[in-house]
Amino acid sequence: MTFERPLLLLALLAVPLALALYVLAERRRMRYAIRFTNLDVLAGVVGDRYRRRFVPLALFLLALAALCIGMARPQHTTLVPRDRATVILVLDVSRSMQAKDVKPNRIGAAAAAVRTFLDRVPDRLQVGLIAFAGDPAVANPPTTNHDLVRKSLDTIEWFPSFGGTAIGDALAAAVKLGQQAVSGEIGNLASVTTAAPNPQTRGLVSILFLSDGAQTRGDLEPLAGADLAKAAGIPVYTVALGTPGGTLDFGSGGGGGPGGGYPPFGGRRVPVPPDHDTLRAIADRTGGEFFAAQSAKSLQSAYGKLGSSLGRKPGKSEITYVFLAAAALLLVAAGLLSALWSPRLP
Repeated sequence: MTFERPLLLLALLAVPLALALYVLAERRRMRYAIRFTNLDVLAGVVGDRYRRRFVPLALFLLALAALCIGMARPQHTTLVPRDRATVILVLDVSRSMQAKDVKPNRIGAAAAAVRTFLDRVPDRLQVGLIAFAGDPAVANPPTTNHDLVRKSLDTIEWFPSFGGTAIGDALAAAVKLGQQAVSGEIGNLASVTTAAPNPQTRGLVSILFLSDGAQTRGDLEPLAGADLAKAAGIPVYTVALGTPGGTLDFGSGGGGGPGGGYPPFGGRRVPVPPDHDTLRAIADRTGGEFFAAQSAKSLQSAYGKLGSSLGRKPGKSEITYVFLAAAALLLVAAGLLSALWSPRLP
């Protein structure tokens, strides 16, 4: 806890001063005490009131201390919304995201987790959404209208899931979209591999990247895409979704393998484990954080945590009202107890 006006904490000297004045007043009162010869009767009348009479005094001194602290404008460090901040959400929609080792399936759990993220972030945070399999596509450009992003999630499962998993290209697309959001010039993502370093994005853009598999195609390797993000000062927070034993069932009609990057697997069950090593390396290289989500609950927890932190920066929030409210309650309690426990002779 810090104070906006720390010199005013000297007002706390009023607490021992008030206590000293009380002690002096008590000593003066004892000089003029009425002599009472029958001590047994006096003890029966007073009882334990002698000790209780110090409780209102203690409450009063605590209230005085709280008022003095409140005068110094106490503050505590917290996370406050960052102006012009942008988060680019990147979701893998390749065929393997239909695996059901995460309920109801991986893509359904991912969409639900993104909605939790949107519920936690500041209203003025810009949020963009990219879906990718063999190629990245902008599902929703960065906007502060989070309802538009939620509507895009309703159709995320219908994005093309064939063509493999292009992690590096998706990262480059997210970097370029973040740069465009900061500059205010949202355009197409052609030639995403040429996304140039842009120091203006440092501290303003973050990427939240979710995938469940290894790269199977694309112009850029995953770590090459991470290097673009690092050069732009954009941290990438990665989430590896799925269990090591996750599988995908392919019907007799065949079709592509996981993400479409493998030969046909008609009527076969194909392993689709997440690639933890690659996603962890991306996060480490860019200064982000890696999460491994093997269930819908752990995925919700990861996105909830990120929703409470991304788009925010450390700031100070004044809590003077807490000390003023405490002082008021203590004064009321001191007054009530003083009236209730005031000694009365029969």
